[in-house]
Amino acid sequence: MSNKMWGGRFASGPDAIMEEINASIGFDYRLALQDIAGSKAHVAMLAQAGIVTEADAAAIAQGLDAIRVEIESGTFVFSRALEDIHMNVESRLTTLIGAAAGRLHTARSRNDQVALDFRLWIRDTIDALDLQLRDLQEALAEKALAHAGSVMPGFTHMQSAQPVTFGHHLLAYVEMLARDRSRLRDARVRLNECPLGAAALAGTSFPIDREATAAALGFDRPTANSLDSVSDRDFVLETLSAAAICAVHLSRFAEEIVLWATPQFGFASLSDKFTTGSSIMPQKRNPDAAELVRGKSGRIIGALSGLLIVMKGLPLTYSKDMQEDKEGAFDALQSLSLCLAAMTGMVRDLEPDLARMKAAAGAGYATATDLADWLVRELKLPFREAHHVTGRLVALAAGKNIGLDELTLAEMQSVEPNIRDDVYAVLGVDNSVASRTSYGGAAPSNVRAQAENWLARLK
Repeated sequence: MSNKMWGGRFASGPDAIMEEINASIGFDYRLALQDIAGSKAHVAMLAQAGIVTEADAAAIAQGLDAIRVEIESGTFVFSRALEDIHMNVESRLTTLIGAAAGRLHTARSRNDQVALDFRLWIRDTIDALDLQLRDLQEALAEKALAHAGSVMPGFTHMQSAQPVTFGHHLLAYVEMLARDRSRLRDARVRLNECPLGAAALAGTSFPIDREATAAALGFDRPTANSLDSVSDRDFVLETLSAAAICAVHLSRFAEEIVLWATPQFGFASLSDKFTTGSSIMPQKRNPDAAELVRGKSGRIIGALSGLLIVMKGLPLTYSKDMQEDKEGAFDALQSLSLCLAAMTGMVRDLEPDLARMKAAAGAGYATATDLADWLVRELKLPFREAHHVTGRLVALAAGKNIGLDELTLAEMQSVEPNIRDDVYAVLGVDNSVASRTSYGGAAPSNVRAQAENWLARLK
């Protein structure tokens, strides 16, 4: 008795171990709806081209619709013995409509079928991720607008550098997420070519209409080379690359939330919605949601690395190694979706401690650059000389364990005789941020304008 999936070449079924390593239905069931959509477009084209009869095409389409209902309702029974989603659907179709189901696979192969299904799934996922990214941008921009003038320290090397505002800080992530959306949209443009009709690797002798199936499935055009069509996984790699970069952005922000929530920083807090307690220490409020976002970046980056390694040594065209393209991608993109949802919730929940942030903004001589700029602007000193004078003034203040604004005018003039008492106007953190009016700078007026612009663009 021949193997019912592979035909007369095989006299018996696979060994149990072979079945275990070979079966993909445990994860590629996620492609079920895309598989049905592709099959409906394919059989409609076959009928239009006169390759199958209208009656058979109608029966196949009706059967596929019935299977879709079963899958969506959760009543469809997936079989490991049938190996993958394609054979599971075809087997059920045969049960429903009989021998006509066997005509569905005319002029195609599982190679172009899976390439199609996965492209459709990745495309749908990109569209869903784009909406989530937009929601996170909106949450950040709304909070940025509310805190356009809320002063906090800006850091380099994790040392206090210059005062900025909380709103300005949040808008930095809006910009990062905009680039993430752009990368995903670019990936979507490049993947939007239809591989269906490439068959196993060389195309088909049947008079198929690849333009018709491409159009029916929302693709811009059919793929141009049958070998590349079935062996290309760039669309997965590019999407995972964009996802990995996005995950890094989310992880960086998560790390900041973790730091801000510590008693040592105390810049912001999360409510019970996004924190957990300790089994032994009753005082603890752990920012676990942020820590998990930070941690999940590893598995997203790992999925990209894993698929790159799978693909790096494969000759054209399809090899079974490429079955390993899905589990990592499914997990990574689902993880990214969860991280985006969690981060959006945390942003809306996050409560900054404005007094604590403002006090910290003035620590560490954060207005030293403002003093140097004043020396250049008002006393016409070369910047390098102004930098040196300011450094001496910082050393003087540090030796007395006081702030720059607490030095007396006489003490300042002992370093630079021409300093006037109006220098004190630039030593406050509010004046410091208000002066940063260059495009993209931290001035509250800039931040309000940028936040309002983003909110208008995101609507």
